Amino acid sequence: MAGEPVNVNEFQELARKALPKMYYDYYTGGAEDQYTLKENIEAFHRIIIRPRILVDVSRIDMSTIILGHKTSAPIMIAPTAMHKLAHPEGEVATARGAAACDVIMGLSYMSTCTVEEVASSCNAVRFFQIYVYKRRDITALMVHRAEKNGFRAIILTADTPRLGRREADIKNKMVAPQLKNFEGLMSTEYVSDKGSNIEAFAAGTFDASLCWKDIVWLKSITKLPILIKGVLTSEDAIKAIEAGVAGIIVSNHGARQLDYAPATISVLEEVVHSVQGKVPVFFDGGVRRGTDIFKALALGAKAVLIGRAVVYGLAAKGECGVKQVIQMLKNELELTMALSGCCSVDDITRNHVKTDKERSFCRM
Repeated sequence: MAGEPVNVNEFQELARKALPKMYYDYYTGGAEDQYTLKENIEAFHRIIIRPRILVDVSRIDMSTIILGHKTSAPIMIAPTAMHKLAHPEGEVATARGAAACDVIMGLSYMSTCTVEEVASSCNAVRFFQIYVYKRRDITALMVHRAEKNGFRAIILTADTPRLGRREADIKNKMVAPQLKNFEGLMSTEYVSDKGSNIEAFAAGTFDASLCWKDIVWLKSITKLPILIKGVLTSEDAIKAIEAGVAGIIVSNHGARQLDYAPATISVLEEVVHSVQGKVPVFFDGGVRRGTDIFKALALGAKAVLIGRAVVYGLAAKGECGVKQVIQMLKNELELTMALSGCCSVDDITRNHVKTDKERSFCRM
């Protein structure tokens, strides 16, 4: 690929060239046949945009408010693990990129920089993502550290009682570094004779007994609002509301957990309808274009989370790459809004898109 990348997809090729195969495969891979991984992206292609013409779009405002925090665009950085595998500055570089672009960053429980290092690196609004470990005291300690260091919300990842079967990691015998957040608390160096050390670590630490009643426990140890990540059905959306969460993230874990789970964009509207506006619904999975963001907003998302694309930018160009990826998506969203006749994100409505099911019905 000659010259500078002109879209987010081209950063993936730069990341492939920059990273050892083991780490590139770790970031790009999905579960088993990777059907859902492909569908997360391809399902967007089956949604068309219905633009409006002759609207004054001389001024476009992409800003929005997320859990009380004003942000420049309906874009958040998804919590993804172990950024130092992509770049020596790791999550600190990612956080600085988020701050420079005025978007919210989600920091992973499995980060390679500590909560304190990321908090002191910049003034980005930060949310902290957690898994619940068998040792609940460690999870509680991490929540308290995040709260103490100015994080503004907790993201509970709820779709991982066990780790999905990621065959590239098994073949590569994926090795993860010791995670600094847990130094002095527990070892994150697990050895497996069956392949991926990450899978062995998850099996030894993740609490498979986690269930809805444990939201009460989590709410008891923090004053921060709790977002639940991993909702794909109306049934679970209703349970999340009943549990008292502050928001829902529609996500299939980047297609890294259950293969043949639905593409997230295909179930977003189902969740939105079930929630009935009681809490904001956020979207995660397969976003590569500003048009993807526009489609998710039209189907009811408050904002979208960007995961792999940010890591590709980080791997290719560090903090600068993170900023480039976010700015590309912002620029594309702004253009899509202008060409669709939307001056603000509130102007983007359900009537601006038509899904493949709707088009099939019209042809009958």
